[in-house]
Amino acid sequence: MTAETYPLIHSGKVRRLYALPDPAQLLMVATDAISAYDYVLPTQIPDKGVILTQMSLWWFDQLRDVVDNHVVWGSRLGGEPGPYPLPDEWIGRTIVAQKLEMLPVECIARGYITGSGWAEYQTSQTITGIPLPAGLRHADKLPEPIFTPSTKADLGAHDENISFDQLVDLVGADTAAQLRDLTLAVFTKASLIAESKGIILADTKFEFGRRPDGTIVIADEVLTPDSSRFWDEAHYQPGRQVPSFDKQFVRDWLTQDSGWDKSAGVEPPPLPQTIIDATRQRYVEAYHRLTGRTDIV
Repeated sequence: MTAETYPLIHSGKVRRLYALPDPAQLLMVATDAISAYDYVLPTQIPDKGVILTQMSLWWFDQLRDVVDNHVVWGSRLGGEPGPYPLPDEWIGRTIVAQKLEMLPVECIARGYITGSGWAEYQTSQTITGIPLPAGLRHADKLPEPIFTPSTKADLGAHDENISFDQLVDLVGADTAAQLRDLTLAVFTKASLIAESKGIILADTKFEFGRRPDGTIVIADEVLTPDSSRFWDEAHYQPGRQVPSFDKQFVRDWLTQDSGWDKSAGVEPPPLPQTIIDATRQRYVEAYHRLTGRTDIV
């Protein structure tokens, strides 16, 4: 059994999609690639694809009472063989998923002010045009979580923040309202779960798709260190950089220590072994603390 057994449909920044005999399903395989600033870096993070898949499967289970998902079967470490034979290197990093009509938007929820939201707030006192109170510091908790959608860009292009009215123009009023309400409901529940594990969910992004019967479900990955900012609650202090369990560590190294200019249009440099190891450890710790599992070390 090799990867060539299944026809490749699409290769993204981190995941590859393969066709299955059942045309209503596909194989989703998470690689160890890592992306930053719209580039796929030339260095991989060992076991990253397994961590992303296992965390997503865990979160999908936690969130079933809020929103259904696209998972038909997930390859779990040490679990039973699934409906299709897999190459050994795909064990633990593969999901058999329903084929959906994916909605062309990144659904972002923010509970704290950081990242691009902080940069915008400093110039306009808004995030994606949403007015916020004066006097907020970096990493302050927002009065309530906000929904800030963006368009989904192709590899090498930038996602573009859009207003809710633009989202309505893109997908229609009913679908836009559903996406907003589902995003905030999932974020609220996930925040409480993470908080119980000593982790702050600062922000995250979701993708949703529509089944043939019109039902909107959550898809792709969910609440991983690739798609979320996880902060260590024990070291949280507004106004300062907060220790995190996500790929912000890689972004910081690229922009602060590597000498790479993200605006120069050149590929980012390879990650040194120390950054590879430290990034992997952050992903592993997020997995351990959130799921309570120790099957990845």
